Amino acid sequence: MPRPPRCRRICGAPQVDTFCPNGCENTEPILLTLDEYEVIRLVDLEQQTHEQCAAQMDISRSTVQEIYESARRKIAACLVHGKPLHITGGNYRICGGQEAAHCGRCCRTQRANTEKSNKKCEGDCIMKIVIVGDGKVGFALTQQLAREDHDIVVIDSNKMVLKESQQMVDIQVVHGNGASPVVQSAASVGESDLMIAATSADEINLLCCIVAKKLGCSHTIARVRNPEYYGQFFLLKDELGLNLMINPERATASEIFRLLQFPSFLKRDAFAKGRVEIVEVVLRPESHIVGKLLSELYHTVKVKVLVCAVERGNDVVIPDGSFRLQAGDKLYVTASSGDLARLIRSLHLNQKKIKNVMIIGGSRIAVYLAMALLDEGVDVKLIEIQKERCRQLAELLPKATGIFADGSILDSEGIDQTDAVVTLTDIDEENLIVSMYANYLKVPKVITKINRTEYTEVFRDKGIDCVVSPKELCTNDIVRYVRAMGNRTGGAVVALHRIVDEKAEALEFRASESFRGLGQKLSDLELKPNILLSCINRRGKIIIPSGNDAIEKGDTVIVVTTADRFINDLNDILDEEKGLL
Repeated sequence: MPRPPRCRRICGAPQVDTFCPNGCENTEPILLTLDEYEVIRLVDLEQQTHEQCAAQMDISRSTVQEIYESARRKIAACLVHGKPLHITGGNYRICGGQEAAHCGRCCRTQRANTEKSNKKCEGDCIMKIVIVGDGKVGFALTQQLAREDHDIVVIDSNKMVLKESQQMVDIQVVHGNGASPVVQSAASVGESDLMIAATSADEINLLCCIVAKKLGCSHTIARVRNPEYYGQFFLLKDELGLNLMINPERATASEIFRLLQFPSFLKRDAFAKGRVEIVEVVLRPESHIVGKLLSELYHTVKVKVLVCAVERGNDVVIPDGSFRLQAGDKLYVTASSGDLARLIRSLHLNQKKIKNVMIIGGSRIAVYLAMALLDEGVDVKLIEIQKERCRQLAELLPKATGIFADGSILDSEGIDQTDAVVTLTDIDEENLIVSMYANYLKVPKVITKINRTEYTEVFRDKGIDCVVSPKELCTNDIVRYVRAMGNRTGGAVVALHRIVDEKAEALEFRASESFRGLGQKLSDLELKPNILLSCINRRGKIIIPSGNDAIEKGDTVIVVTTADRFINDLNDILDEEKGLL
Protein backbone atom coordinates (compact mmCIF):
# COMPACT_ATOMS: atom_id res chain seq x y z
CA MET A 1 0.00 0.00 0.00
CA PRO A 2 1.49 3.39 -0.94
CA ARG A 3 2.47 5.51 2.00
CA PRO A 4 0.71 8.88 2.39
CA PRO A 5 2.56 12.04 1.37
CA ARG A 6 3.79 14.40 4.04
CA CYS A 7 1.28 17.06 5.04
CA ARG A 8 2.22 20.38 3.34
CA ARG A 9 2.41 23.60 5.39
CA ILE A 10 0.64 26.61 3.88
CA CYS A 11 0.35 30.17 5.11
CA GLY A 12 -3.42 30.39 4.79
CA ALA A 13 -6.44 29.85 2.58
CA PRO A 14 -6.80 32.13 -0.49
CA GLN A 15 -9.02 35.20 -0.21
CA VAL A 16 -10.73 34.23 -3.48
CA ASP A 17 -11.18 30.52 -4.20
CA THR A 18 -13.16 30.53 -7.48
CA PHE A 19 -12.36 32.06 -10.88
CA CYS A 20 -14.81 31.75 -13.74
CA PRO A 21 -14.59 33.17 -17.32
CA ASN A 22 -17.72 34.82 -18.67
CA GLY A 23 -20.32 32.41 -19.96
CA CYS A 24 -18.98 29.18 -18.36
CA GLU A 25 -21.09 28.97 -15.23
CA ASN A 26 -22.27 25.44 -15.99
CA THR A 27 -18.88 24.12 -17.04
CA GLU A 28 -17.23 21.61 -14.70
CA PRO A 29 -14.35 23.43 -12.97
CA ILE A 30 -10.74 22.39 -12.71
CA LEU A 31 -9.78 21.81 -9.08
CA LEU A 32 -6.54 23.35 -7.82
CA THR A 33 -5.57 22.08 -4.36
CA LEU A 34 -4.49 24.50 -1.63
CA ASP A 35 -0.96 23.11 -1.57
CA GLU A 36 -0.74 23.63 -5.35
CA TYR A 37 -2.00 27.19 -4.86
CA GLU A 38 0.66 27.78 -2.20
CA VAL A 39 3.50 26.58 -4.46
CA ILE A 40 2.33 28.89 -7.24
CA ARG A 41 2.09 31.79 -4.78
CA LEU A 42 5.56 31.23 -3.37
CA VAL A 43 7.42 30.45 -6.61
CA ASP A 44 5.68 32.73 -9.14
CA LEU A 45 4.47 35.59 -6.91
CA GLU A 46 6.99 35.66 -4.04
CA GLN A 47 9.81 34.68 -6.44
CA GLN A 48 11.16 31.99 -4.13
CA THR A 49 13.44 29.23 -5.36
CA HIS A 50 12.17 25.65 -5.18
CA GLU A 51 14.56 25.05 -2.30
CA GLN A 52 13.15 28.02 -0.35
CA CYS A 53 9.62 26.94 -1.13
CA ALA A 54 10.38 23.40 0.10
CA ALA A 55 11.75 24.71 3.40
CA GLN A 56 8.74 26.97 3.91
CA MET A 57 6.19 24.24 3.14
CA ASP A 58 8.13 21.59 5.11
CA ILE A 59 8.45 19.21 2.16
CA SER A 60 11.23 18.03 -0.17
CA ARG A 61 12.40 19.95 -3.21
CA SER A 62 11.36 17.10 -5.53
CA THR A 63 7.85 17.28 -4.07
CA VAL A 64 7.76 21.03 -4.77
CA GLN A 65 8.71 20.35 -8.38
CA GLU A 66 5.91 17.77 -8.78
CA ILE A 67 3.31 20.07 -7.21
CA TYR A 68 4.48 23.04 -9.29
CA GLU A 69 4.24 21.16 -12.58
CA SER A 70 0.77 19.84 -11.72
CA ALA A 71 -0.47 23.32 -10.76
CA ARG A 72 0.89 24.94 -13.94
CA ARG A 73 -0.82 22.32 -16.13
CA LYS A 74 -4.15 22.99 -14.41
CA ILE A 75 -3.85 26.76 -14.76
CA ALA A 76 -2.87 26.38 -18.41
CA ALA A 77 -5.92 24.17 -19.04
CA CYS A 78 -8.18 26.85 -17.51
CA LEU A 79 -6.69 29.58 -19.71
CA VAL A 80 -6.62 27.58 -22.94
CA HIS A 81 -10.00 25.86 -22.61
CA GLY A 82 -11.82 28.65 -20.81
CA LYS A 83 -12.75 26.52 -17.79
CA PRO A 84 -13.53 27.69 -14.24
CA LEU A 85 -10.88 27.25 -11.56
CA HIS A 86 -11.83 26.25 -8.01
CA ILE A 87 -9.23 26.16 -5.20
CA THR A 88 -10.13 23.45 -2.69
CA GLY A 89 -8.88 20.33 -0.91
CA GLY A 90 -5.38 18.92 -0.86
CA ASN A 91 -3.02 17.46 1.73
CA TYR A 92 -2.12 20.49 3.84
CA ARG A 93 -2.03 22.10 7.25
CA ILE A 94 -2.37 25.82 7.88
CA CYS A 95 0.60 27.32 9.68
CA GLY A 96 -1.46 29.87 11.53
CA GLY A 97 1.76 31.72 12.31
CA GLN A 98 2.24 29.58 15.41
CA GLU A 99 4.77 26.98 14.30
CA ALA A 100 8.27 27.20 15.67
CA ALA A 101 9.46 27.34 12.07
CA HIS A 102 6.53 29.30 10.67
CA CYS A 103 6.24 30.09 7.02
CA GLY A 104 8.66 33.03 7.09
CA ARG A 105 8.82 36.53 5.75
CA CYS A 106 5.46 36.34 3.99
CA CYS A 107 3.58 34.80 6.92
CA ARG A 108 0.60 37.13 7.23
CA THR A 109 -0.86 35.25 10.17
CA GLN A 110 2.40 35.40 12.12
CA ARG A 111 2.51 39.15 11.79
CA ALA A 112 -1.12 39.43 12.82
CA ASN A 113 -0.62 37.19 15.83
CA THR A 114 2.43 39.14 16.93
CA GLU A 115 0.55 42.39 16.73
CA LYS A 116 -2.55 40.98 18.42
CA SER A 117 -0.96 39.33 21.42
CA ASN A 118 2.31 38.84 23.18
CA LYS A 119 1.38 35.26 24.06
CA LYS A 120 3.94 32.56 23.56
CA CYS A 121 3.38 30.69 20.29
CA GLU A 122 2.48 27.08 20.96
CA GLY A 123 2.84 25.27 17.67
CA ASP A 124 3.15 21.56 17.17
CA CYS A 125 6.08 19.99 19.01
CA ILE A 126 8.26 18.71 16.16
CA MET A 127 10.87 16.20 17.28
CA LYS A 128 13.80 14.54 15.58
CA ILE A 129 13.23 10.78 15.71
CA VAL A 130 15.57 8.05 14.47
CA ILE A 131 14.02 4.67 13.61
CA VAL A 132 16.32 1.65 13.25
CA GLY A 133 14.76 -1.06 11.10
CA ASP A 134 12.43 -0.50 8.15
CA GLY A 135 10.42 -3.72 8.41
CA LYS A 136 6.70 -4.07 9.20
CA VAL A 137 6.82 -2.28 12.54
CA GLY A 138 9.42 0.28 11.45
CA PHE A 139 7.42 1.02 8.31
CA ALA A 140 4.22 1.57 10.30
CA LEU A 141 6.04 3.88 12.74
CA THR A 142 7.64 5.87 9.94
CA GLN A 143 4.27 6.25 8.26
CA GLN A 144 2.45 7.47 11.38
CA LEU A 145 5.15 9.73 12.82
CA ALA A 146 5.80 11.34 9.43
CA ARG A 147 2.06 12.07 9.20
CA GLU A 148 2.42 13.95 12.47
CA ASP A 149 5.21 16.01 10.90
CA HIS A 150 8.13 14.84 13.01
CA ASP A 151 11.62 14.94 11.52
CA ILE A 152 12.26 11.25 10.76
CA VAL A 153 15.55 9.49 9.97
CA VAL A 154 15.42 5.77 9.11
CA ILE A 155 18.41 3.44 9.41
CA ASP A 156 18.45 0.06 7.67
CA SER A 157 20.97 -2.29 6.10
CA ASN A 158 18.76 -2.84 3.00
CA LYS A 159 19.33 -0.13 0.39
CA MET A 160 16.26 -1.04 -1.66
CA VAL A 161 13.94 -0.78 1.34
CA LEU A 162 15.39 2.62 2.22
CA LYS A 163 15.01 3.83 -1.35
CA GLU A 164 11.34 2.85 -1.39
CA SER A 165 10.76 4.54 1.95
CA GLN A 166 12.38 7.77 0.78
CA GLN A 167 10.31 7.78 -2.39
CA MET A 168 7.05 7.34 -0.53
CA VAL A 169 7.61 9.43 2.60
CA ASP A 170 9.45 12.71 3.06
CA ILE A 171 12.20 11.36 5.35
CA GLN A 172 15.97 11.06 5.59
CA VAL A 173 17.64 7.65 5.36
CA VAL A 174 21.01 6.23 6.42
CA HIS A 175 22.29 2.92 5.09
CA GLY A 176 24.12 0.64 7.47
CA ASN A 177 24.06 -1.36 10.70
CA GLY A 178 21.91 0.53 13.20
CA ALA A 179 23.91 -0.79 16.14
CA SER A 180 27.13 0.77 14.82
CA PRO A 181 28.23 4.02 16.55
CA VAL A 182 29.52 5.27 13.18
CA VAL A 183 26.14 4.73 11.49
CA GLN A 184 24.23 6.25 14.39
CA SER A 185 26.53 9.27 14.35
CA ALA A 186 25.84 9.68 10.62
CA ALA A 187 22.14 9.77 11.50
CA SER A 188 22.83 12.35 14.25
CA VAL A 189 21.34 10.09 16.91
CA GLY A 190 23.16 12.06 19.62
CA GLU A 191 21.19 15.19 18.69
CA SER A 192 17.87 13.35 18.39
CA ASP A 193 14.97 13.48 20.80
CA LEU A 194 14.14 9.79 20.42
CA MET A 195 15.63 6.62 18.95
CA ILE A 196 13.35 3.65 18.24
CA ALA A 197 14.99 0.26 17.63
CA ALA A 198 12.49 -1.85 15.70
CA THR A 199 14.53 -4.52 13.93
CA SER A 200 13.52 -8.20 14.05
CA ALA A 201 16.42 -9.07 16.40
CA ASP A 202 16.01 -8.31 20.12
CA GLU A 203 19.74 -8.23 20.79
CA ILE A 204 20.39 -5.69 18.04
CA ASN A 205 17.56 -3.52 19.34
CA LEU A 206 18.99 -3.54 22.87
CA LEU A 207 22.48 -2.79 21.57
CA CYS A 208 21.11 0.10 19.49
CA CYS A 209 19.66 1.65 22.64
CA ILE A 210 22.94 1.31 24.54
CA VAL A 211 24.87 3.02 21.73
CA ALA A 212 22.24 5.76 21.35
CA LYS A 213 22.40 6.62 25.06
CA LYS A 214 26.21 6.75 24.94
CA LEU A 215 25.96 9.17 22.02
CA GLY A 216 23.61 11.42 24.00
CA CYS A 217 20.13 10.53 22.71
CA SER A 218 17.47 11.69 25.19
CA HIS A 219 14.99 8.79 24.91
CA THR A 220 15.20 5.23 23.58
CA ILE A 221 12.58 2.59 22.81
CA ALA A 222 13.30 -1.06 21.99
CA ARG A 223 11.11 -3.68 20.37
CA VAL A 224 11.70 -6.86 22.37
CA ARG A 225 9.92 -10.12 21.56
CA ASN A 226 11.76 -12.63 23.73
CA PRO A 227 9.78 -13.14 26.96
CA GLU A 228 12.99 -13.65 28.96
CA TYR A 229 14.30 -10.21 27.98
CA TYR A 230 10.91 -8.56 28.32
CA GLY A 231 10.39 -9.98 31.78
CA GLN A 232 13.65 -8.37 32.93
CA PHE A 233 12.73 -4.88 31.74
CA PHE A 234 12.87 -3.19 35.13
CA LEU A 235 16.22 -4.79 35.89
CA LEU A 236 17.64 -3.85 32.49
CA LYS A 237 16.05 -0.42 32.18
CA ASP A 238 18.75 1.60 33.91
CA GLU A 239 21.66 -0.49 32.67
CA LEU A 240 20.56 -0.28 29.05
CA GLY A 241 19.26 3.26 29.20
CA LEU A 242 15.81 2.18 28.05
CA ASN A 243 12.75 4.38 28.42
CA LEU A 244 10.25 1.93 26.97
CA MET A 245 10.23 -1.71 25.89
CA ILE A 246 7.55 -2.91 23.45
CA ASN A 247 6.49 -6.53 22.98
CA PRO A 248 4.00 -6.64 20.06
CA GLU A 249 3.27 -10.35 20.50
CA ARG A 250 2.40 -10.05 24.17
CA ALA A 251 0.26 -6.96 23.52
CA THR A 252 -1.61 -8.82 20.77
CA ALA A 253 -2.26 -11.83 23.01
CA SER A 254 -3.61 -9.54 25.74
CA GLU A 255 -5.91 -7.85 23.23
CA ILE A 256 -7.29 -11.21 22.01
CA PHE A 257 -7.77 -12.45 25.57
CA ARG A 258 -9.82 -9.36 26.42
CA LEU A 259 -11.99 -9.91 23.35
CA LEU A 260 -12.65 -13.51 24.35
CA GLN A 261 -13.82 -12.39 27.79
CA PHE A 262 -16.72 -10.48 26.17
CA PRO A 263 -17.25 -12.16 22.78
CA SER A 264 -20.12 -9.80 21.85
CA PHE A 265 -17.66 -6.94 21.39
CA LEU A 266 -15.58 -6.59 18.25
CA LYS A 267 -12.95 -4.53 20.04
CA ARG A 268 -12.14 -3.37 23.58
CA ASP A 269 -9.82 -0.52 24.51
CA ALA A 270 -9.00 0.10 28.16
CA PHE A 271 -8.44 3.45 29.86
CA ALA A 272 -8.04 4.75 33.43
CA LYS A 273 -6.05 1.66 34.45
CA GLY A 274 -8.80 -0.65 33.24
CA ARG A 275 -11.69 1.18 34.95
CA VAL A 276 -13.10 2.55 31.66
CA GLU A 277 -13.44 0.92 28.26
CA ILE A 278 -14.45 1.88 24.77
CA VAL A 279 -16.11 -1.13 23.14
CA GLU A 280 -17.11 -1.72 19.54
CA VAL A 281 -20.47 -3.33 18.83
CA VAL A 282 -22.72 -3.70 15.78
CA LEU A 283 -26.32 -2.59 16.22
CA ARG A 284 -28.52 -5.47 15.06
CA PRO A 285 -31.97 -4.94 13.48
CA GLU A 286 -33.77 -6.61 16.39
CA SER A 287 -32.20 -4.27 18.96
CA HIS A 288 -34.72 -2.15 20.85
CA ILE A 289 -32.53 0.97 20.52
CA VAL A 290 -32.80 1.05 16.70
CA GLY A 291 -34.47 4.32 15.73
CA LYS A 292 -33.76 5.94 19.10
CA LEU A 293 -32.09 9.32 19.57
CA LEU A 294 -28.87 9.24 21.56
CA SER A 295 -30.48 11.62 24.03
CA GLU A 296 -32.98 8.81 24.79
CA LEU A 297 -30.36 6.10 25.19
CA TYR A 298 -30.05 6.13 28.99
CA HIS A 299 -33.81 5.86 29.50
CA THR A 300 -33.82 2.85 27.18
CA VAL A 301 -30.79 0.80 28.28
CA LYS A 302 -30.68 1.99 31.94
CA VAL A 303 -26.87 1.97 31.83
CA LYS A 304 -24.73 5.11 32.06
CA VAL A 305 -22.83 5.00 28.75
CA LEU A 306 -21.78 7.40 26.03
CA VAL A 307 -21.72 6.63 22.30
CA CYS A 308 -18.52 8.45 21.32
CA ALA A 309 -18.36 7.48 17.63
CA VAL A 310 -20.55 5.81 15.02
CA GLU A 311 -19.46 4.20 11.77
CA ARG A 312 -22.26 4.09 9.20
CA GLY A 313 -21.12 2.74 5.86
CA ASN A 314 -18.01 4.69 4.94
CA ASP A 315 -18.89 7.64 7.17
CA VAL A 316 -17.55 8.25 10.68
CA VAL A 317 -19.61 10.48 12.96
CA ILE A 318 -18.84 11.88 16.41
CA PRO A 319 -22.51 12.22 17.35
CA ASP A 320 -24.52 14.50 19.58
CA GLY A 321 -27.85 13.89 21.33
CA SER A 322 -29.86 14.48 18.14
CA PHE A 323 -28.20 11.56 16.32
CA ARG A 324 -30.67 8.75 15.50
CA LEU A 325 -29.41 5.16 15.58
CA GLN A 326 -29.94 2.76 12.68
CA ALA A 327 -29.60 -1.00 12.24
CA GLY A 328 -26.12 -1.92 11.04
CA ASP A 329 -24.45 1.04 12.77
CA LYS A 330 -21.13 0.19 14.34
CA LEU A 331 -21.13 1.87 17.75
CA TYR A 332 -18.13 2.82 19.85
CA VAL A 333 -19.43 3.02 23.40
CA THR A 334 -17.69 4.40 26.50
CA ALA A 335 -18.64 2.64 29.73
CA SER A 336 -17.12 1.74 33.06
CA SER A 337 -15.75 -1.80 33.17
CA GLY A 338 -18.31 -2.74 35.80
CA ASP A 339 -21.18 -1.79 33.47
CA LEU A 340 -20.07 -3.91 30.49
CA ALA A 341 -22.08 -6.98 31.54
CA ARG A 342 -25.16 -4.79 32.14
CA LEU A 343 -24.64 -3.18 28.72
CA ILE A 344 -24.58 -6.60 27.05
CA ARG A 345 -27.82 -7.60 28.77
CA SER A 346 -29.56 -4.33 27.95
CA LEU A 347 -28.62 -4.59 24.26
CA HIS A 348 -29.67 -8.28 24.17
CA LEU A 349 -26.24 -9.35 22.92
CA ASN A 350 -24.77 -12.84 23.13
CA GLN A 351 -23.72 -13.57 26.71
CA LYS A 352 -22.33 -17.08 26.16
CA LYS A 353 -19.05 -17.60 27.97
CA ILE A 354 -16.12 -18.98 25.97
CA LYS A 355 -15.24 -22.45 27.28
CA ASN A 356 -13.01 -23.80 24.50
CA VAL A 357 -10.78 -22.13 21.91
CA MET A 358 -9.07 -23.45 18.77
CA ILE A 359 -5.84 -21.60 17.92
CA ILE A 360 -4.42 -21.96 14.40
CA GLY A 361 -0.64 -21.40 14.34
CA GLY A 362 1.93 -21.87 17.09
CA SER A 363 3.51 -18.43 17.20
CA ARG A 364 4.69 -16.50 20.25
CA ILE A 365 1.28 -14.84 20.31
CA ALA A 366 -0.32 -18.28 20.52
CA VAL A 367 1.86 -19.19 23.51
CA TYR A 368 1.04 -15.99 25.42
CA LEU A 369 -2.67 -16.40 24.64
CA ALA A 370 -2.83 -20.09 25.50
CA MET A 371 -1.16 -19.47 28.87
CA ALA A 372 -3.73 -16.79 29.76
CA LEU A 373 -6.68 -18.95 28.64
CA LEU A 374 -5.48 -22.05 30.48
CA ASP A 375 -5.08 -20.03 33.67
CA GLU A 376 -8.78 -19.11 33.34
CA GLY A 377 -9.82 -22.76 32.91
CA VAL A 378 -10.52 -22.51 29.16
CA ASP A 379 -9.79 -25.60 27.05
CA VAL A 380 -7.21 -24.84 24.34
CA LYS A 381 -6.60 -26.80 21.14
CA LEU A 382 -3.54 -25.60 19.23
CA ILE A 383 -2.85 -26.62 15.60
CA GLU A 384 0.68 -26.20 14.22
CA ILE A 385 2.06 -27.42 10.87
CA GLN A 386 5.76 -27.62 11.86
CA LYS A 387 6.66 -30.77 13.78
CA GLU A 388 9.56 -29.30 15.79
CA ARG A 389 7.51 -26.27 16.83
CA CYS A 390 4.68 -28.59 17.84
CA ARG A 391 7.10 -30.46 20.13
CA GLN A 392 8.21 -27.16 21.71
CA LEU A 393 4.60 -26.13 22.27
CA ALA A 394 3.89 -29.41 24.01
CA GLU A 395 6.69 -28.65 26.48
CA LEU A 396 5.59 -25.05 27.02
CA LEU A 397 1.87 -25.81 27.24
CA PRO A 398 1.39 -29.29 28.75
CA LYS A 399 -2.29 -28.60 29.58
CA ALA A 400 -3.16 -27.63 26.01
CA THR A 401 -4.04 -30.09 23.23
CA GLY A 402 -1.33 -29.70 20.59
CA ILE A 403 -1.94 -31.10 17.09
CA PHE A 404 0.70 -31.50 14.39
CA ALA A 405 -1.26 -30.94 11.18
CA ASP A 406 -2.41 -28.36 8.63
CA GLY A 407 -5.85 -26.83 8.14
CA SER A 408 -7.24 -29.92 6.45
CA ILE A 409 -8.06 -31.50 9.83
CA LEU A 410 -10.26 -28.66 11.09
CA ASP A 411 -13.46 -30.61 10.54
CA SER A 412 -12.22 -33.76 12.22
CA GLU A 413 -11.00 -31.70 15.19
CA GLY A 414 -14.48 -30.24 15.68
CA ILE A 415 -14.11 -26.67 14.52
CA ASP A 416 -17.91 -26.43 14.21
CA GLN A 417 -18.26 -27.31 17.92
CA THR A 418 -15.76 -24.84 19.31
CA ASP A 419 -16.73 -21.56 20.98
CA ALA A 420 -13.97 -19.51 19.38
CA VAL A 421 -11.37 -19.75 16.61
CA VAL A 422 -8.24 -17.59 16.62
CA THR A 423 -6.04 -17.58 13.49
CA LEU A 424 -2.43 -16.72 14.29
CA THR A 425 -0.34 -18.00 11.38
CA ASP A 426 2.27 -15.73 9.75
CA ILE A 427 0.34 -15.75 6.47
CA ASP A 428 -2.52 -13.24 6.24
CA GLU A 429 -4.19 -15.11 3.38
CA GLU A 430 -4.26 -18.33 5.37
CA ASN A 431 -5.74 -16.53 8.37
CA LEU A 432 -8.39 -15.02 6.13
CA ILE A 433 -9.41 -18.34 4.56
CA VAL A 434 -9.63 -20.20 7.87
CA SER A 435 -11.61 -17.33 9.43
CA MET A 436 -14.03 -17.29 6.50
CA TYR A 437 -14.55 -21.03 6.91
CA ALA A 438 -15.15 -20.66 10.65
CA ASN A 439 -17.69 -17.90 9.95
CA TYR A 440 -19.38 -20.17 7.40
CA LEU A 441 -19.71 -22.83 10.11
CA LYS A 442 -21.19 -20.15 12.43
CA VAL A 443 -18.48 -20.39 15.06
CA PRO A 444 -19.65 -17.89 17.73
CA LYS A 445 -16.37 -15.93 17.91
CA VAL A 446 -13.68 -15.62 15.22
CA ILE A 447 -10.58 -13.48 15.75
CA THR A 448 -8.10 -12.94 12.93
CA LYS A 449 -4.55 -11.66 13.11
CA ILE A 450 -3.31 -9.60 10.18
CA ASN A 451 0.08 -8.12 9.35
CA ARG A 452 -0.90 -6.01 6.36
CA THR A 453 -3.58 -3.57 7.49
CA GLU A 454 -4.51 -2.85 3.87
CA TYR A 455 -6.38 -6.19 4.04
CA THR A 456 -8.81 -4.73 6.57
CA GLU A 457 -11.42 -3.86 3.95
CA VAL A 458 -11.09 -7.32 2.40
CA PHE A 459 -11.72 -8.90 5.80
CA ARG A 460 -14.76 -6.73 6.41
CA ASP A 461 -16.25 -7.54 2.99
CA LYS A 462 -16.01 -11.21 3.92
CA GLY A 463 -17.89 -10.70 7.19
CA ILE A 464 -14.80 -10.76 9.41
CA ASP A 465 -15.00 -7.79 11.75
CA CYS A 466 -12.83 -8.87 14.66
CA VAL A 467 -9.19 -8.41 13.59
CA VAL A 468 -6.01 -7.60 15.48
CA SER A 469 -2.71 -6.27 14.16
CA PRO A 470 0.54 -6.56 16.19
CA LYS A 471 2.22 -3.71 14.36
CA GLU A 472 -0.79 -1.45 14.94
CA LEU A 473 -0.77 -2.15 18.67
CA CYS A 474 2.97 -1.56 18.81
CA THR A 475 2.66 1.67 16.85
CA ASN A 476 -0.11 2.95 19.13
CA ASP A 477 2.05 2.48 22.23
CA ILE A 478 5.01 4.28 20.71
CA VAL A 479 2.92 7.14 19.29
CA ARG A 480 1.37 7.62 22.75
CA TYR A 481 4.88 7.89 24.20
CA VAL A 482 5.93 10.36 21.51
CA ARG A 483 2.90 12.57 22.10
CA ALA A 484 3.51 12.47 25.84
CA MET A 485 7.07 13.65 25.15
CA GLY A 486 5.62 16.49 23.11
CA ASN A 487 3.26 17.56 25.88
CA ARG A 488 3.53 21.23 26.67
CA THR A 489 1.36 22.25 29.60
CA GLY A 490 -2.25 21.17 29.83
CA GLY A 491 -1.92 17.43 30.29
CA ALA A 492 0.14 14.58 28.85
CA VAL A 493 -1.14 11.62 26.88
CA VAL A 494 -1.60 8.64 29.19
CA ALA A 495 -3.15 6.21 26.69
CA LEU A 496 -3.90 6.21 22.97
CA HIS A 497 -6.04 3.85 20.93
CA ARG A 498 -7.10 4.08 17.30
CA ILE A 499 -10.71 3.18 16.73
CA VAL A 500 -13.10 2.98 13.77
CA ASP A 501 -10.44 1.24 11.66
CA GLU A 502 -7.95 4.02 12.47
CA LYS A 503 -10.36 6.74 11.31
CA ALA A 504 -10.59 8.14 14.84
CA GLU A 505 -8.50 8.25 18.01
CA ALA A 506 -9.36 7.89 21.67
CA LEU A 507 -6.81 9.50 23.98
CA GLU A 508 -6.51 9.70 27.74
CA PHE A 509 -4.98 12.83 29.28
CA ARG A 510 -4.16 13.78 32.86
CA ALA A 511 -5.34 17.34 33.52
CA SER A 512 -2.68 19.58 35.05
CA GLU A 513 -3.11 22.99 36.64
CA SER A 514 -2.12 24.53 33.30
CA PHE A 515 -5.21 23.24 31.49
CA ARG A 516 -7.03 26.44 30.55
CA GLY A 517 -10.49 24.91 30.97
CA LEU A 518 -10.14 23.82 34.63
CA GLY A 519 -13.29 24.29 36.70
CA GLN A 520 -15.46 25.44 33.82
CA LYS A 521 -18.69 23.70 32.89
CA LEU A 522 -18.20 21.52 29.83
CA SER A 523 -21.17 23.27 28.23
CA ASP A 524 -19.20 26.55 28.44
CA LEU A 525 -16.06 25.20 26.79
CA GLU A 526 -15.53 25.94 23.12
CA LEU A 527 -14.11 22.74 21.66
CA LYS A 528 -12.55 22.29 18.27
CA PRO A 529 -14.71 20.47 15.68
CA ASN A 530 -14.98 16.66 15.83
CA ILE A 531 -13.90 16.41 19.45
CA LEU A 532 -15.88 14.68 22.20
CA LEU A 533 -15.14 14.37 25.92
CA SER A 534 -16.31 10.83 26.59
CA CYS A 535 -15.28 10.20 30.21
CA ILE A 536 -13.71 11.74 33.32
CA ASN A 537 -11.91 9.61 35.92
CA ARG A 538 -11.70 11.46 39.24
CA ARG A 539 -9.72 9.50 41.84
CA GLY A 540 -11.30 6.24 40.70
CA LYS A 541 -14.82 7.64 40.29
CA ILE A 542 -15.99 7.24 36.69
CA ILE A 543 -18.04 10.17 35.33
CA ILE A 544 -19.83 9.91 32.00
CA PRO A 545 -19.91 13.68 31.50
CA SER A 546 -22.82 16.01 30.91
CA GLY A 547 -22.76 19.72 30.20
CA ASN A 548 -22.85 20.54 33.93
CA ASP A 549 -19.67 18.58 34.76
CA ALA A 550 -16.22 20.19 34.87
CA ILE A 551 -12.61 19.02 34.62
CA GLU A 552 -10.55 19.32 37.81
CA LYS A 553 -6.81 19.17 38.39
CA GLY A 554 -5.63 15.54 38.53
CA ASP A 555 -8.58 14.16 36.53
CA THR A 556 -7.87 11.82 33.67
CA VAL A 557 -9.99 12.73 30.67
CA ILE A 558 -10.81 10.54 27.66
CA VAL A 559 -11.05 12.48 24.40
CA VAL A 560 -12.32 11.08 21.09
CA THR A 561 -11.45 12.81 17.83
CA THR A 562 -11.17 12.06 14.13
CA ALA A 563 -7.77 10.80 12.97
CA ASP A 564 -6.97 13.88 10.86
CA ARG A 565 -6.58 15.95 14.03
CA PHE A 566 -3.46 15.19 16.09
CA ILE A 567 -3.75 16.05 19.78
CA ASN A 568 -0.62 16.08 21.93
CA ASP A 569 -1.88 18.11 24.85
CA LEU A 570 -5.22 18.56 26.62
CA ASN A 571 -5.17 22.27 25.75
CA ASP A 572 -5.26 21.25 22.08
CA ILE A 573 -8.98 20.42 22.36
CA LEU A 574 -9.87 24.07 23.02
CA ASP A 575 -10.88 26.37 20.19
CA GLU A 576 -9.37 29.68 21.27
CA GLU A 577 -10.50 31.42 18.09
CA LYS A 578 -14.07 31.15 19.36
CA GLY A 579 -13.12 32.93 22.52
CA LEU A 580 -12.76 30.17 25.08
CA LEU A 581 -11.82 32.26 28.01
